Amino acid sequence: MKPLRRACVLAGVTAALSACSLAPPLERPAVDMPAVYKEALPPLEGQWKEAAPADGLPRGDWWSVFGDPVLSALIVEAGDANQNLAAATARVEQSRALVRTAKAARLPRADLGFGAARAQPANIIPGLPGNLDVPPFDLFQFDVTASYEVDLFGRVRDGVRASQADLGAQQALFESLKLALQADVARLYFLVRQADAELEVVREAIRFRRESLRILERRLAAGDIGELDVVRPRSELANARTDGLDLERTRAQFEHALALLLGRAPAAFTLAPARLPAAPPPVPAGLPSALLERRPDVAAAERRLAAPNARIGVAKAAFYPLLNLTADAGLAAGDIGELFKWSARTWTLGPLAATLVTLPIFDGGRNRANLERAEAALAEETASYRQTVLGAVTEVEDALVGLRTLGAQTDTVRVSQDTAARAVSIAQRRYDAGATGYLDVIDAQREALDIERRQQQIAGARLVTTVALIRALGGGW
Repeated sequence: MKPLRRACVLAGVTAALSACSLAPPLERPAVDMPAVYKEALPPLEGQWKEAAPADGLPRGDWWSVFGDPVLSALIVEAGDANQNLAAATARVEQSRALVRTAKAARLPRADLGFGAARAQPANIIPGLPGNLDVPPFDLFQFDVTASYEVDLFGRVRDGVRASQADLGAQQALFESLKLALQADVARLYFLVRQADAELEVVREAIRFRRESLRILERRLAAGDIGELDVVRPRSELANARTDGLDLERTRAQFEHALALLLGRAPAAFTLAPARLPAAPPPVPAGLPSALLERRPDVAAAERRLAAPNARIGVAKAAFYPLLNLTADAGLAAGDIGELFKWSARTWTLGPLAATLVTLPIFDGGRNRANLERAEAALAEETASYRQTVLGAVTEVEDALVGLRTLGAQTDTVRVSQDTAARAVSIAQRRYDAGATGYLDVIDAQREALDIERRQQQIAGARLVTTVALIRALGGGW
């Protein structure tokens, strides 16, 4: 019973040691998070709801709040065809395979081997007459080798934890890239629509100025007006055409960028012109602390902390003994015909097959350097996590102040638009009555055109900023 008792004690000690880990406890780094957003609209303070926790929860089709079926179709297509997203998917699969590799170290390993050799022994053997004629001999071997590392100090388990943390970070980065792709498709789509709206204004101005110039040229030919009343309208018409060409170039570039996100060549993609939506949807911003739960890039940064933290345990385990159990069993014979007979069997266990326990004595500082590198990697990821959180809060603040000021600009430009329309009407009446020259009409029309284009630019910027806020909040609310 004593050998059995010793074996039980040894097994119990081994199990207890293998349950330990030398990695330090992992804690989320402290970040000074504000209670509310600085740029929040006062009417919304205290009324916002906290965003749903966990970055892994489905975000839904957040783009559907814009009510644009073309936009929805483009975002779905980009998710299926974008090559950067496909590459991110492959990176996730690589990390998943590394997890399986790390887990395999927790199981025994068995190898099957077969070999044949012909050897010539030395002709000088101690204790026997010299110059012996020792004939060469053949050796045939067939064996199975098994080995198993007892995870005494958590080296293998910490390695698994590190690889799992890497996988979690890659999965979160995939979600972050997918959210960025969706937001970029929406942003470029609304920039194209903004260009469409501005082009409509400029083309209407070109049509109106062309018609006005035709009338003025007839009056010049009749001697009713001077040449100056015709030269300026010609210049304004040319300027409007130049603006139109500039907008066409800008729109084409946005369309090409959108095609790239869809995984298409620019020549294979065309987006028909359409109007901008009437107004962007309202987006409740939630609480700043919710960013730590739902933004995928913040989740990735937090999971990246876990990997070097676990690798500290791996590095510390290298200072302690390594227990490796090995066994070898097989067949060996001098004739291949005798190889598979029972009498040819061979076996070795434990120290006879390989060293049972190894303890580092001198390694030139390698283990110490590996530990310092793991600790430095943890410090790096800690700083990166804090920076990611601060960047996330800043993105929300930027989007909030953008929506607030753009909303106010929408009201002021509407007043300017009414005033400019009245100025054009007054200038036209005064010109028709002969009280002023046509230059006053041109100046009033130019100002009205600029204000109309500004209105379309603000409308497009509000939509783009709304997309930026949704992305900054982690996609949805």
